Amino acid sequence: MVSYQGKNVLIIGLGITGLSCVDYFLAQNVIPKVIDTRLSPTGLDQLDKRIVYHLGGLKADWLLEADLIIASPGIAISTPELQKAAEKGIEIIGDIELFCREVNQQTNKKIVAITGANGKTTVTTLVGEIIKSAGIKVGVGGNIGQPALTLLKQDCDIYVLELSSFQLETTTSLSATVATILNISEDHMDRYPHGLMQYVEAKQRIYHNAKCCVINYDDKLTMPENNHTDILSFGLAQGDYHLNSQYDYLIAKEQPVLATNMMKLTGCHNYLNALAALAIVDRLMISRKFSLATIAEFQGLPHRFELVLEKNGVKWINDSKATNVGSTESALKSVVCKGKLFLLLGGDGKSADFSPLVPYLQSSNLEIFCFGRDRSLLAKLVPNITTMTETLAEAMQIIAQKVVSDDVVLLSPACASLDQFKNYIERGEQFVKLAKQVTKGNA
Repeated sequence: MVSYQGKNVLIIGLGITGLSCVDYFLAQNVIPKVIDTRLSPTGLDQLDKRIVYHLGGLKADWLLEADLIIASPGIAISTPELQKAAEKGIEIIGDIELFCREVNQQTNKKIVAITGANGKTTVTTLVGEIIKSAGIKVGVGGNIGQPALTLLKQDCDIYVLELSSFQLETTTSLSATVATILNISEDHMDRYPHGLMQYVEAKQRIYHNAKCCVINYDDKLTMPENNHTDILSFGLAQGDYHLNSQYDYLIAKEQPVLATNMMKLTGCHNYLNALAALAIVDRLMISRKFSLATIAEFQGLPHRFELVLEKNGVKWINDSKATNVGSTESALKSVVCKGKLFLLLGGDGKSADFSPLVPYLQSSNLEIFCFGRDRSLLAKLVPNITTMTETLAEAMQIIAQKVVSDDVVLLSPACASLDQFKNYIERGEQFVKLAKQVTKGNA
């Protein structure tokens, strides 16, 4: 274990990740201080009684007295108080950096590192399931599920980490066996005031010291900026892993390996996720016997292009996890609709440019409903086929009076949910509840 004995350690941010950092230091008999900008943060009731904490803001004197600051991904490094600490030479890292330093001390441990604007949770989960099916001890976490530091308590041969751009900003010791950026599209522009390339720069950190980089052939921003000799690519029509021209087979190194009609996942964006996962596990030398069987049976994750109800010939699809423009683009590329498509957009756009959606909104068989904080911005995209409502519930009530057999209702908001919901999960759950309510009693 890397030693931090004698260090004045300050942890910013509680929740499950902050608590995992606290536990990590307490195991070394290092008692950190804790700051949380919230007045009532989750996890406060679980905090060890020896820990001194400050709530409701950043405490400048604690920051400047620290030897080491562990910052939550939710706190921007550009925050003035943190900048002052950095200028003083105080080291600022995150929990992923702590994790990587520990794993680097061990032999024969592998890290798979996965990031991207969209699809990273699906690919991370799928890769973990494939590795587990092969009988290999695997830990899956990071930006999903378990915090990375808690995975150290398990006896794992391979760690599969979903990593956000925020986590990568404070990580320097990552040396992944396989690393991938699945795709790039505008997201979190409120956090990256210098624009898309500042966001890309954060994502690119995943490739530093990586042995193999898995890139998206169709997205040049996923190509490593530094020289790498071991690169695998996936894409729709080209790349080491791609689809055939009819999109009915996964192709790996020019060999058809799995018919898409044998998969429970649907949609081109999910076929791309499967190709990325296959490239990763092939590079880990896992037998195709396990990978293809797992890919075929994998049903996907809740709130991600999930068919939640089919009644009277109408399909209701919950894609609440589409919290950015790129994810909604993927959904619109993948949706199959014989009748009219009723699209629900809305929420907090995080200062994103919505205009890339316009080419996908030109169909004569489309009707758009915009709700939430940025509904008026979204409604300007195609005003002649758009209805504005304050809430998702109001939009659903109107749609229910219009749908007929062969229509599709798609919630793919292109926005974060925090203006009206606790998170995208609550938004998706409300969509499911409303879909069942508005169709109740219909034959």
